Amino acid sequence: MTALAHETLEAVMPKVATPPSDLEDVLWQAWKAIELPEGYHAEIIEGLIEVSPTGRLSHSQIANRLRRAVDKFLDRSEFAAFQDTNVIQARKAWIPDVLVAPEDAEEHSSEDGIGIKASAVQLIVEVVSPGSDSVTRDRTRKRREYARAGIPVYVLIDDHDEHGIVTVLTSPDPDQAIYGDEVRAAYGTTATIPSGPVKGFSIGEDITGPLRAP
Repeated sequence: MTALAHETLEAVMPKVATPPSDLEDVLWQAWKAIELPEGYHAEIIEGLIEVSPTGRLSHSQIANRLRRAVDKFLDRSEFAAFQDTNVIQARKAWIPDVLVAPEDAEEHSSEDGIGIKASAVQLIVEVVSPGSDSVTRDRTRKRREYARAGIPVYVLIDDHDEHGIVTVLTSPDPDQAIYGDEVRAAYGTTATIPSGPVKGFSIGEDITGPLRAP
């Protein structure tokens, strides 16, 4: 957790002993109350509020190219691609780089309207940022969280895996917090989404860019 996260939580968390059974509610209220400077966002991941900066320019370019391409692919369907949208699962909150959900997302809004229910999300994509915390968050902690939530397809676009790898994860097992199927494709080749409303969509060099230098 960053110093910024620690200082902000000190301001909003109650200074009393909290029974473990109430921890999720305390974190939820703290997350909703937290105010961050521009360029940062907060998520609740595996029982912790994690604060991270928005991505670098290259990160944003990949996410934007992907969102536009997916929206074009989904034209005239009932689904759409979203960015900067809270995904809510019980008292957990994530902000994926790109997600696919019904275009009429209001029907699947969380109770307080703060985000979209995870049950409506058909695909999540994370563009992995540099740094050990970011890498571990996307490859490990969020991978488990999305599997627990039953997100059907989780895609990582990862500059920092070898010389650039797109990983497509499917067949989530919520009880085990794992994905049963995994396909990896190097930058410069093509990764194809195998199921769901984006079935057949390909992530290639036009989205990721070429292989990264060793």
